[in-house]
Amino acid sequence: MEQVFRRMYARVGPVGAWSGVVRCPRCRRRNRVPGAGTGVPVCGTCRHVLPWITAAGDDDFAAVADQATLPVIVGLWAPWCGLSWAARMVLERAALARPGQVKLVEVDVAVAPRQVQRFAVRMVPTLLVLRSGRPVARRHGVLSAPESRHWLDETVGPEPRR
Repeated sequence: MEQVFRRMYARVGPVGAWSGVVRCPRCRRRNRVPGAGTGVPVCGTCRHVLPWITAAGDDDFAAVADQATLPVIVGLWAPWCGLSWAARMVLERAALARPGQVKLVEVDVAVAPRQVQRFAVRMVPTLLVLRSGRPVARRHGVLSAPESRHWLDETVGPEPRR
């Protein structure tokens, strides 16, 4: 089992930046997905493209988000904010619907003050879309599922057809 992860890891990213475990939408197997890297993560069992959802702080934001080859949705949130929790759920569903198209990076503003300053965050939740480390779209507050789908269709491209 460990060999599968090493091969995937060598293809997708550098050593040291695991983001967590994601369940494959096709075979339902659990896979470790790196936080940083190029390309897209794939299931170690069925080779299906996995959704890429990770978290970043000040120390690893450049490797995780700025150097990504995919468009990056950045959700800046706070753990004490109820609206932030609702926005995270909507963003995670949107990222799950677009495997291989986007990378979702969640940033806790309490542990990432440099990113708060860099993006001039005045309220949470703040949602950004980055391409090559530069913001191309910005929204504040909670979006409903249809609003988030429409916003991402405009900025990233339409969802893949199933």
